[in-house]
Amino acid sequence: MRALDVAIIVIFLVGMPLLGILIGGRQKSATDYFVSEKKISWWVVCLSVVSAETSTLTVLSVPVVAYLAPPAAGGMTYLTLALGYIVGRIIVSFVLLPRYVAGDLVTAYAFLGKRYGDGMRATASVTFQFTRLLADGIRLFATAIPIKVVLAAYGVHASYWVIVTVLGIAMVFYTFVGGVRAVVWVDAIQMLWYVLGGVIVVVALAQALPSGWFGEAVDASKFQLFDFSSDPLTGGFPFLAAFFGGALLAMASHGVDQLIVQRLMSTGDVRASQKALIASGVVVFLQFAFFLFIGVMMWAFYQAAVPTDPTSSGGLGLGNKDELFANFIVTELPSGLSGFVIAGILAAALSSSLGALASATVTDVYERVSRRPLSDADRLRLGRIWTVVWAGLLIVCAGLFATANRTTADPIVVQALGITGYTYGALLGAFLLGLIFRRARQFDALVAFVATVVVMTFVILGVKFAGPSAAADPVANGYAEWTSIRIDFSAAAPAEGVRTLTTWWYTPLGVIVTLVVGGLLSLRHPRRPEPDVEEAAAAKAA
Repeated sequence: MRALDVAIIVIFLVGMPLLGILIGGRQKSATDYFVSEKKISWWVVCLSVVSAETSTLTVLSVPVVAYLAPPAAGGMTYLTLALGYIVGRIIVSFVLLPRYVAGDLVTAYAFLGKRYGDGMRATASVTFQFTRLLADGIRLFATAIPIKVVLAAYGVHASYWVIVTVLGIAMVFYTFVGGVRAVVWVDAIQMLWYVLGGVIVVVALAQALPSGWFGEAVDASKFQLFDFSSDPLTGGFPFLAAFFGGALLAMASHGVDQLIVQRLMSTGDVRASQKALIASGVVVFLQFAFFLFIGVMMWAFYQAAVPTDPTSSGGLGLGNKDELFANFIVTELPSGLSGFVIAGILAAALSSSLGALASATVTDVYERVSRRPLSDADRLRLGRIWTVVWAGLLIVCAGLFATANRTTADPIVVQALGITGYTYGALLGAFLLGLIFRRARQFDALVAFVATVVVMTFVILGVKFAGPSAAADPVANGYAEWTSIRIDFSAAAPAEGVRTLTTWWYTPLGVIVTLVVGGLLSLRHPRRPEPDVEEAAAAKAA
């Protein structure tokens, strides 16, 4: 009967790209290919944004966050991030989006080109491309996890390299032909599909769990929403770090990351893009809560068994902790339903960032480096070429993450967000520097940008917080136990009693460094006239 599951998955992998091509149609211009000349409804863009930013990482890894959360940390504290996300999106909606959509820009980094010059535009764009390559590489690897579990159930032991190659080919197929319109519509359909799959899992778990499981989960703090007791510098989701870090992370990911900005600009209308972005924050909060709840239900179902330990209660013995949810789907759901849910998870592989990467490469880098204007036909041709090139790079990156993931302790969703910590603060800081400091010039922004990336690399890789002894537990004993800061660039995991700065402070710290360095450098220049003064002078001259 499991052949039915395989048939459903195959039909999905073949049918979804074909549907994208049917919806997107044949693109005849570069503008249509990159941002869509046919304006897309705000609610479709909203669902596409949600699918693009969470998808597989949410479906597979967020339940694991709630499952593995220790009692003192709480199982629902991840939602503090989502509250910050809503605040960050509201700010982006009224500060940055009007400049993008009304300015008729193709990429977010074109704004930096107008404000500073082509050097800053190209630098920010290349940084986005490198960051997106790493983040989407781990995302593509995450999508390969359920496929590997399904194949193993049939006795087929395919490597992650083979799986991500097949997924990459499927992903590039409809993006190459249908452009951003195909991407947005397929994203929206996929998001609805995997949420429906989650509903099926909840119904199945509810029928399998014994009475009293909910009370046991409450006693174990699995439904604790806020964490005010953990160390705000090193804890998992301490309120201050998660809320304020989440707000600035959302400002960076949804205000200066071309993956999301490209989708928002496809509405062609400022008010529509604002509605899509703010609504997406509410949907993401509900989605996080939904999949965290699934994680708590699995915790009760498996009786808190350690996913990778075959000797623990339940004897799961999985090769990777992030295989937990996929393992439940394959082993516990009936045939047909299992295939439907797995297909929903695979939807994330087709949520393509290739169009965003291609548009940034062609318009922000290639056209500036070549120093010659490209015809619309040339932009379209190069856009398709770079779509294929980036697909190949994503496959390689995903395979490398699969190889290295066995030695990493964090769930993949935390790993993906950690990658952005190196550059998101510098990217967002460059935009805010241009808006806040009128005196800032391109040289100031470039120096501040590079300084921020260097500082964040130093902090992320080298700064460790140590307690007075290996037995020190900041959750149990209070974070006053962290008495020293050490510099350690060794690749080994931190020893017991030693922690790194929590991921959620990365973006705020990066923004502060950029504004301080760039702001101080800008003091060397004379004050620029305010925009209204410039407009008045121009009108008088005319």
